[in-house]
Amino acid sequence: MAIIIDGKKIAQKILDEVKLEISKLNFKPKLAVIFVGNDKPSQTYIRKKEEAAKYAGVNFEIYNFPAKIPKEELVDKIKKIQKDKNISGMIVQLPLPEPLYTSDVLNSVDPSIDVDCLTDTNIGKLVMKTADFTPPTPQAVLEIFKNIGLNIKGKNITIVGAGALVGKPLSIILLNKEATITTCNEHTKNLVKTLKKSDIIISAVGKKDLIRKTMLKKGVIIIDTGIAFTNKKMYGDVNFDEAVKKASYITPTPGGVGPITVSLLLRNLLVCAKKKY
Repeated sequence: MAIIIDGKKIAQKILDEVKLEISKLNFKPKLAVIFVGNDKPSQTYIRKKEEAAKYAGVNFEIYNFPAKIPKEELVDKIKKIQKDKNISGMIVQLPLPEPLYTSDVLNSVDPSIDVDCLTDTNIGKLVMKTADFTPPTPQAVLEIFKNIGLNIKGKNITIVGAGALVGKPLSIILLNKEATITTCNEHTKNLVKTLKKSDIIISAVGKKDLIRKTMLKKGVIIIDTGIAFTNKKMYGDVNFDEAVKKASYITPTPGGVGPITVSLLLRNLLVCAKKKY
């Protein structure tokens, strides 16, 4: 049986550290959230971020826009909102409605307050190892490795999913740390063969039961960052009940990567706030 990684415990430690640092500032940082449409899971994530922000002593404000807002208007609104000098960090809550999910919208956020690290500027800094902070979910994976005392240098790591939020930046970060990386997408042939060779599997797709026990070697470490909802219940990409019997370490969903991601978003906010003021 695997050791189940307690994401809430790791997150609380980070949040307490952030709260202490914020209490030493002579101002209160503010996190601005751009929310377009009314996606139900996104509303849940935003609520979690608001709860953590208030705990840490951060001002929190949501800017709501209709799903059918024109892209040019949304970009203009974002640029106007971030002129508020009290804002230390800004995120565009993803997913955006399909017509708006473009680099134009993400790049309208000033890189100096881009706490999700989604702008071209900050992704470029990630590649060149000059970034002031890293995307929260990929960093959450590193925090988990640190927590279990794992040195990833030379390890065979498979990332399932190549999205902009997790898969792509995480592959860059892990390559920079000298791990051996295989990145899989929907066109990957013989996924099972690849997974069975892996020391560590990090999944970031958002598809329930994508990874089953027959695809795993004994003792593998599994970090599940994927999120899917079925009948209003949250699941990861990995069938947890099966995988827990074969893995050495595994993250649950919920209660695994998610809480750590939220706490690291606020740590990024703290970095931005210190640089700004």
